[in-house]
Amino acid sequence: WLCVRKQFLRLGKTNVKFLSCCLMKKNNKIKSNSLHCSDLFLHHLTDFSLSLCVFVCLLFLGAFDLCVADVPAPEQPELFLKKLQQCCTVFDFMDTLSDLKMKEYKRSTLNELVDYVTVSRGYLTEQAYPEVVKMVSHNIFRTLPPSDSNEFDPEEDEPTLEASWPHLQLVYEFFIRFLESQEFQPSIAKKYIDQKFVLQLLELFDSEDPRERDYLKTVLHRIYGKFLGLRAFIRKQINNIFLRFVYETEHFNGVAELLEILGSIINGFALPLKAEHKQFLVKVLIPLHTVRSLSLFHAQLAYCIVQFLEKDPTLTEPVIRGLLKFWPKTCSQKEVMFLGELEEILDVIEPTQFVKIQEPLFKQISRCVSSPHFQVAERALYYWNNEYIMSLIEENSSVILPIMFASLYRISKEHWNPAIVALVYNVLKAFMEMNSTLFDELTATYKSDRQREKKKEKEREELWKKLEDLELKRGLRRDGIIPT
Repeated sequence: WLCVRKQFLRLGKTNVKFLSCCLMKKNNKIKSNSLHCSDLFLHHLTDFSLSLCVFVCLLFLGAFDLCVADVPAPEQPELFLKKLQQCCTVFDFMDTLSDLKMKEYKRSTLNELVDYVTVSRGYLTEQAYPEVVKMVSHNIFRTLPPSDSNEFDPEEDEPTLEASWPHLQLVYEFFIRFLESQEFQPSIAKKYIDQKFVLQLLELFDSEDPRERDYLKTVLHRIYGKFLGLRAFIRKQINNIFLRFVYETEHFNGVAELLEILGSIINGFALPLKAEHKQFLVKVLIPLHTVRSLSLFHAQLAYCIVQFLEKDPTLTEPVIRGLLKFWPKTCSQKEVMFLGELEEILDVIEPTQFVKIQEPLFKQISRCVSSPHFQVAERALYYWNNEYIMSLIEENSSVILPIMFASLYRISKEHWNPAIVALVYNVLKAFMEMNSTLFDELTATYKSDRQREKKKEKEREELWKKLEDLELKRGLRRDGIIPT
C-alpha cells in the first residue's frame, strides 16, 4: 500500500479506474486480483462526480496522512498540487450528518496547506498558480442564497452565517497567504487572476456573513496592490455596485467593506487628482448619503470623504453643498450622523475654503440648533466645543453671528430641554466674548424686532376681534333680533 500511495502521486485522473480497484479490494468488496474488476466501479461512477471519486480514493489510500512537508523536497511541489486538486471537492454542509469523515479530512488538509504556504519555500512553481486559483474558485464562487425574509433589516436582524465556513475560512486564509508569499509572481498569476475572477469576487461581497466579507476585503486589497492592470477595473466595478445600490436596489451587504478598501485606495491617489476620481466623489460617494441604511457604513463613507478633502482641499465646497442638498428632513438619526461628518470635514477644512461655504453651512446649523429633537440640537451645539471650529467662527464672527443669533436667543427662552438651554447660554457667552459690540447690536435689534412682532400680533388680534363683532351684529340684524 505504501507503493500504491507513492505511485498515486504520479497518476492522473485517467488512472481513477486503477485506484478504484485498489480501494474496493482494500475494503474486501472485490476478491479478484484482476484489474478488470475496476469496471464494476465504472458502473457506480454515474452516481458520483469524478472529483469526489478521486477524493475518496485518496482518502482511503492514506495519502492525506502524508504531509507535504514530510516528503523529500523534490517531491513536495507535486504532492502540493495533488492536495490542491483534492480540495476542489465541495461538500454539502446543509446536511450536517453527511460525509462527516471526509469533511474533517478536507479541513485538516486545508489546515496543512495553510501552514505549508506560510513557512515553505520553493513550492510556488508555475504549475501551482492555475491549481491554486482553480481550488479557490471551486470553493468560494457560488450563488449566494437570498435572504430568509424580503423584509430583512441588516440593522435589526441577525445575518445568516455560511454553513460551510469551517472549509471556507481555511480556503480564504490559504489564498491570502498565497497572495502575500514572497515567492508570489503577479506576472504569472495575472493569467489566472483576471477580470472575470475579480468580478466574481466582488459579487461575493453581498454575502450576509460578516466573517466572509472581512476575508474578501483583505483578498481584494491584496489583489489591488499586486495587480496594477486590474486597478482601474476594480474601481470601475465598485463604482457600478454603488450606483446600482443607490439608484436601484438599496440592498448590498458589503458596502462598508468596499468603502474601507476605497479609503486606503484614495489615500494612495497621486496628485493632482484625476477627473474620474473627482467625479466618483461627487456622483457616487455623496449620493450614498441618501440611502436608508446609511448607519451601516457611514463611518467608512465619512472617512473616504475626508481622505479626498485632505488630498484636494478645493473639493470642500462641492462636498459640503452636496451634503446640504441631501440633508435629511425627517430622520433625526441621520441628521445626527450628518452633523458628525460635517465636524470631521471642518476639522480638516482650510480657512479659505471655509469662507466660501460658511453662510449656507451655518444656516443649516442654525436650523439644527432649533430642532425640537434634543439630540440634533445637542450635536450641533457641540461644534462650539471644538477649538479649531471655534477659531474659524471667531475669524468670521461678523458673518456667522447674525445667522445664528436669532435662533440661539429664542431657544434660550423657549426650548423644552434644560440641557439644551444651558448649552445655548454657553454659545451666546462665547459669541459675546468674540464680538461684544456686534452682540449688543444684535440683541437690541432682536428685542426691537420682537417688540414690533408683538405689536403687529396685538393689532391682528384686535382686528380679528372687530371683524368677529361686526359679523355677529350683521347676523343679529339679519335674524331680526336687533333693528336695522
